[in-house]
Amino acid sequence: MKLFHLLLNIIWLVFCGIWMAIGYLIAAIICFILIITIPFGVASLRIAGFVLWPFGRTTVEKPGAGAGSFIGNVIWVIFAGWWLALAHLVTSIPLFLSIIGIPFGWANLKLIPISLMPLGREVVPTDQGFGER
Repeated sequence: MKLFHLLLNIIWLVFCGIWMAIGYLIAAIICFILIITIPFGVASLRIAGFVLWPFGRTTVEKPGAGAGSFIGNVIWVIFAGWWLALAHLVTSIPLFLSIIGIPFGWANLKLIPISLMPLGREVVPTDQGFGER
């Protein structure tokens, strides 16, 4: 399974991962420049790493994430999250148009929830397929 994840991640990196990670890096830089939004920048960098290499990893809720994460996620959605979710949606369309890209288009759509609500989540390894539970 590890070899399969490696192969999927390499293909993903070339066709979609690098471009989406750049979007998250731009969001992180803007958040770091604004200083008060540094926690959002840290979350954006965490997601950028996940977007670069998503197969074999998933996200779970952090224990103890509460009202602060919820309020931060609302702010995130308004200023950055919807742009990044839209980018995932738009980049999934060309992937779905090719037969070989369908699994990658589906994986792209499964990244939308974390792009909308990154606070209070952490990236963990998994032995299951991408997004399976």
